[in-house]
Amino acid sequence: MTARRDIAVMLTTTFLTWMGQRTTALALPLVALAETDSTWATGLVGGAVGLPMLTSAWWARRIRQRLTTGRVLAGVLAVQVIGLLVVPVGAVLGTVGPIHLIAAGLITGCGTALSGPAQRALLADICDGLGTELAARMLAWQDFAHRATMILAPPLAGWAITLDGPFRLLWAEALGVGIGVVALLTVRGRAPVAPGGATSDAPALRHVLSRHPDVRRAVVMGGVGGLAWFAFTLGLAILGAETGRPGLLIAAGMTGYGAGSVVGALLAPMLVPRLPPLATIAAGWVVLGATFMVLPLFTASLASIAYLAAVGGFAMPLGIAAVNRLISVRTDGAERRAAFAAESLVHDGAVSLGLLAGGTIIGLVGTGTTLVVAGVAQIGAALLAGPWRIPAPLRVSRAGARGDGTPPATIRPRWAIARRSRG
Repeated sequence: MTARRDIAVMLTTTFLTWMGQRTTALALPLVALAETDSTWATGLVGGAVGLPMLTSAWWARRIRQRLTTGRVLAGVLAVQVIGLLVVPVGAVLGTVGPIHLIAAGLITGCGTALSGPAQRALLADICDGLGTELAARMLAWQDFAHRATMILAPPLAGWAITLDGPFRLLWAEALGVGIGVVALLTVRGRAPVAPGGATSDAPALRHVLSRHPDVRRAVVMGGVGGLAWFAFTLGLAILGAETGRPGLLIAAGMTGYGAGSVVGALLAPMLVPRLPPLATIAAGWVVLGATFMVLPLFTASLASIAYLAAVGGFAMPLGIAAVNRLISVRTDGAERRAAFAAESLVHDGAVSLGLLAGGTIIGLVGTGTTLVVAGVAQIGAALLAGPWRIPAPLRVSRAGARGDGTPPATIRPRWAIARRSRG
């Protein structure tokens, strides 16, 4: 019962923190603009947030191996709360400037770089003792809690801003994450103890990816997809402006993508445990890449843009859930924490780099060409890294069930047994 309560607490914490982050994404630029009267300052927080993530392979290597309990994760979220309070406290004192915005971004970025992968790893550790596929299902529900905020947070934030301005929303996010801190303090589950009580090593991310080729292939596909993401967001925004419909194309695309991803995330806990992981990941990137390629043909219709984006959005949560399942069944302990961190670093870092260079690329070759090339790149990565050879059996950790550090047992998943029987 304690483990199931811990799972519920962690899923609730994910929902609360992401609701706060998405509402602040609307409010913070408005507060920064009002306080500094400078448009370039509105992007300082977002840019500063990305720096800790891009460098986390070096500074966070040993820290992440200590994030094995709810109490320690609560401490990480508490650091995020401090970062979230920098701007609203500064605004009360009338001293918000570029330094405050950069400090807020760096502090929250450090917390985010640590807490996201660590929460997924701890959730998988808690689930290990309750069934071999429970971790995959619960990680899929965690992604659903994250994606549900894509639909709920923007309209709520817009309504709150029209009623009382953006300032109070910054306090609201700090409060929401603060509630998450209190909730995580109640989590009693922890990562399994190393044999003999020894301290877990802190493996380098590249070593973990080298030891687990299927995880590496999934991470590579995610990196290419993250790098190409700017073609959708920036591309539709620029294309809308070029065709005299500023904001409409990107609104239709993001609405469709969000709705499709929520439906996919809702079905992922039921579907993903029954599907081959690497094939599911590759299929998701193929579908999204194909969506990118055909979008330029349908820009005259907002409904068509929304429908196409919904198809791509539906496929993504299935692929993400498959990545989480692959990591949770092939790794455990220190390697599991490092693998989740590597996946997050490569994908999120690639998104940041793509957005940084995306405007220049679109300006050089045009929006349509950029979307087509980005789609081809995603499909090509999926074809090159996909499961085109007989997969190895999945390794399922049972250390969490016994707490004795026993090496992971090897089992053959249902989809592999079915394939063998048909052969």
